[in-house]
Amino acid sequence: MGTIRFAAIADAPALLAIYTPYVEETSISFEYTAPSLTEFEGRIREIISEYPYIVYQEGDAILGYAYGHRAMERAAYGWNAELSVYVDRGYIGRGIGSRLYRCLMDLLQLQGVRNVYGVVTHPNPPSEALHRRLGFQLTARFPATGYKQGRWRDVLWFGKVLSAGPPQPLRPIGAVDGEAVLRRYNQ
Repeated sequence: MGTIRFAAIADAPALLAIYTPYVEETSISFEYTAPSLTEFEGRIREIISEYPYIVYQEGDAILGYAYGHRAMERAAYGWNAELSVYVDRGYIGRGIGSRLYRCLMDLLQLQGVRNVYGVVTHPNPPSEALHRRLGFQLTARFPATGYKQGRWRDVLWFGKVLSAGPPQPLRPIGAVDGEAVLRRYNQ
């Protein structure tokens, strides 16, 4: 069994190698071309300043990663996060994505995030099943909202409530004991 740890900028080449086939060979990502390594490093740097970005590693190999980021811009949306998870396509079906997603949600809840959202290109049966299995509800369907691989694609939004009650100030990931959460997932 592998371990989950926080991502570092130095992980960017391995993470980009996982992400690039999703961009170039599928409609799962709506990007048309994979970002450069420098751009990808910048994305990681921006996310880790406020939100969790985690990797799943077996030995020296990173086999998947997940991260959360702000879902919407206006102040009243500040307690929502959008989630992303990518697993090396040779390792899909081993539970890596589920484990990463569960850990990510625990980290976000510790920060004070109330609602999480998974944005899924339809059809994507594995991702749709993952969200349903983890207690997400289909909250919106945007028909023919993205054009990739020669056809229009629907986008589904899955949502899950992590906590209730009045909001507390959202804490950056560096201000919470995220390592305690990781330890639970690595026992």
